[in-house]
Amino acid sequence: MADPVIYLDHQATTPCEPAVVQAMAPWWSEQFANPASRSHRPGLLAAAAVEQARGQIATALGVEPAAVVFTSGATEANNLALKGLAEAELQAGGSRRHLLCLSTEHRAVLDPLRYLSRHGFELTELAVPASGLVDLEQLGQQLRPSTLLVSVMAANNEIGVLQPLGAIAELCRARGIRFHCDGAQAVGHIPLQPAELGIDLLSLSAHKLYGPKGIGVLVVAPGVTLAPQLHGGSQEQGLRAGSLPVPLIVGLAKALELALADQPARAQRLEALREQLWHGIEGLGGVHRNGAAAPRLAHNLNVWIEGVEGSALQRQLRPHLAISSGSACSQGEPSHVLQALGLSRQQASAALRFGLGRHTTAAEIDRAAERVQEAVSALRRA
Repeated sequence: MADPVIYLDHQATTPCEPAVVQAMAPWWSEQFANPASRSHRPGLLAAAAVEQARGQIATALGVEPAAVVFTSGATEANNLALKGLAEAELQAGGSRRHLLCLSTEHRAVLDPLRYLSRHGFELTELAVPASGLVDLEQLGQQLRPSTLLVSVMAANNEIGVLQPLGAIAELCRARGIRFHCDGAQAVGHIPLQPAELGIDLLSLSAHKLYGPKGIGVLVVAPGVTLAPQLHGGSQEQGLRAGSLPVPLIVGLAKALELALADQPARAQRLEALREQLWHGIEGLGGVHRNGAAAPRLAHNLNVWIEGVEGSALQRQLRPHLAISSGSACSQGEPSHVLQALGLSRQQASAALRFGLGRHTTAAEIDRAAERVQEAVSALRRA
């Protein structure tokens, strides 16, 4: 009997924890009312559940409940933050038209910013060195009086490197520039308090931290004005129309509670497993770690391997390992992140991203390393 496939793609998505499923259960069936229906008790109970969850999330992130705006996920949150801020600037008659991000941002940031660049805004996609870490001096040199926004993700979704958020926020604050951060890969995995760091807009998704798919949050600092991107209702302070999904919101709050409770111990354990995996495959020779070894998410390892063709390597590993060569949103194209680090398309296609998870075991890591060794050795012989 074949071994089960080992799931090591936790940066694409994570399994929903049983305790999260249990917390959501009543709100699918017994307590199904619309939280906007305030004229009867079931609706009021649903509204109370939403506000309790909002308060729990706010406390966990160190912000006021009013700062928490529910969305369908980090992609929508990014669009609301980026396009919402730009449109609000236009509506207010402001003159700032310059936007800046890193060339290694997720497509959920790059695409909205590129959209804005086709509609009257100017976009700088700042190059990064092979480490994947922003050059703060170079960033500061690119900022102008006309810069409206800087967007830098907390933890890269492919190479896992952690950006110096506090230092970036300080550069922005000194110039009156808004700082947006895609925190989808970071929240629940590293300590992240947006108000303390000086982040004006923070996006996150529940399914990246062992919660349900289809729910996320945009944290909006006091004084930040956004234009809504969904129209048709006054929900979420008029910023996001649509009936709120009570079960998903309750699930997000529970998932974040659990993630913060075990985050330090989980990070320590997964870092040890990641290094076990690295040592298990680097002996093949010609194995290169992509991005800085530190600071990096404890559960991320991204490598490219010499002497193999990427699609052949993926085919060899697919029966045994659930891993990827890049973002789940890349539709099979070689990673733009790895190419931004200086890899060729061919090298980027021969990359593997391992995303370890809460339930990954040492035995699974040993088996994964063995499978990679076998596949690479077979392909090199061929």
